[in-house]
Amino acid sequence: MGTLSTKASLYRFSALDAAAVAAYLTFTAYFTFAGESVERLMLQLFPEPATASYAVNALFYAGVGIFAVASAWRVIGRDLKILGTRPWFTLGMVPLAIVVMLILTALLVAAFGTAQSSENQLGIQGLLQQVPAWLMVPLLVLLGPFVEEYLFRHLLIGKLSRYLNIWICCVISVVVFASIHVVGREGLVLSALAPYLGMAVVLVAVYVWTGKNLMFSYFVHAAKNLMAVVLIYAIPSELLPS
Repeated sequence: MGTLSTKASLYRFSALDAAAVAAYLTFTAYFTFAGESVERLMLQLFPEPATASYAVNALFYAGVGIFAVASAWRVIGRDLKILGTRPWFTLGMVPLAIVVMLILTALLVAAFGTAQSSENQLGIQGLLQQVPAWLMVPLLVLLGPFVEEYLFRHLLIGKLSRYLNIWICCVISVVVFASIHVVGREGLVLSALAPYLGMAVVLVAVYVWTGKNLMFSYFVHAAKNLMAVVLIYAIPSELLPS
């Protein structure tokens, strides 16, 4: 799918973009440095720790998501119309992109040594073992992937490439996306970083290849998360890494 002409205004940074980034950074910093106080507050509202953790994540992504949708609604409409003209392309390429993602991830894990689960991954697995699917799917499959594709593809590549070389933007997108999912007490450990690097490379590639189509990269991201959710619910908890 070649690059399609778009209005330059769709790729100008706006006040809503700034609000979305500010909300994302504020939530991230607050949960990082004041996470215990947030957890105590949520435990007062929700008796179960898993429910409290879910509420924190839902608040985080909903808060950012409001600004993301408000900013990108014209791009969303345009990209859906484009994909609607080529439904078989979308239906065929989304699963193919996931297969490529899995292969690349396996190669990176093999290159970096024994696979290591990040705190982010273990936290999600813990939630999936305790929170019902009807709550987790909207968060992990609908809301989370859209917020991340908006921030790491639409802003860091689609809009930032007006000012920087697009390949530099692609590298920034890959590094930031992978790092934000790993940074924690384990630090930037390559064995934990590998799965997110493989995922980021494929998401960047499909975004650029489809002419900066935000919704296509979102569908790939959402489908990959859905597959992971289904597998985790299907696998007995005693077989999951701890």
